Amino acid sequence: MTCRLPANVTALRAAALAWACACTFAAPVALAAPPGLMHAAATAGAPADALPGDVAGYWVSEKLDGVRGRWDGRRLWTRAGHAIDPPDWFTAGWPQHAMDGELWLGRGRFDEVAALLRRSGNDDAWRGVRFLVFDLPEHGGPFAARVAAMRTLSGVGAPPWLRAVAQSRVADAGGVQARLAAVLAAGGEGLMLHHGTALYTAGRSDGLRKLKPHDDAEARVVAHLPGNGKYAGMLGALLVERADGTRFRLGSGLSDAERATPPPVGSLVTYRYNGYTGNGLPRFARFLRIRTPVDAPGQR
Repeated sequence: MTCRLPANVTALRAAALAWACACTFAAPVALAAPPGLMHAAATAGAPADALPGDVAGYWVSEKLDGVRGRWDGRRLWTRAGHAIDPPDWFTAGWPQHAMDGELWLGRGRFDEVAALLRRSGNDDAWRGVRFLVFDLPEHGGPFAARVAAMRTLSGVGAPPWLRAVAQSRVADAGGVQARLAAVLAAGGEGLMLHHGTALYTAGRSDGLRKLKPHDDAEARVVAHLPGNGKYAGMLGALLVERADGTRFRLGSGLSDAERATPPPVGSLVTYRYNGYTGNGLPRFARFLRIRTPVDAPGQR
């Protein structure tokens, strides 16, 4: 099966999209209906670092930048319903109940995990992978009880690559912000906040929150790239260049009016992004505005 990816995706996004739409598999892949996973509540219009009011009622864990997987008791599946086929030894001895977790190599190594899942017969590459469990979909109890159950996964005889994600409680907003700062300083993405009374439900849940920052930066427009499809005859993306000479595309965040009359070549624009890919490119970069003289660092 072959999929066409947009020309303006980064290497990181390309790896993720290729896996999600089953592109270029080395062998036939089993498919199933996408598992009913629980997702963090949508926070449209809210700051990325907005905290819920009842902070003390939440369990806090690091948001891992790996590939999400669900173990159904016999087989591992992606969130899109594609079978994951690790070496037999990797899942040997795993519990026969469902587990929701992350296939993880380490901070900043998402693209390596995504690439690994699209290859077969690479036994040695799996030696560094861990499956870090952050929930138990079929447990039935509140999250606090599920945390206690997950902590038993590392009992006698359990493989060292199967572990529960570390969960802890914090007393107030200051404690959450301190934890977030520590994770970011270590190269992590952010935090997940899971209310202790929340049940596991498919879809978005107000009992699960995502806490991660975004960053803004400037780059100079070096070219206008034409659009396709509904953007035919308009701007498709801006090719921009950072001060260090790195070039990348900004396609997201542009309004139709900005596509019709784009920022001129040579102008400075501000873009928003969420950390960096393994190649040093801004992750999920999107256009914010044309930079004006008052857009100085530190201004709000």
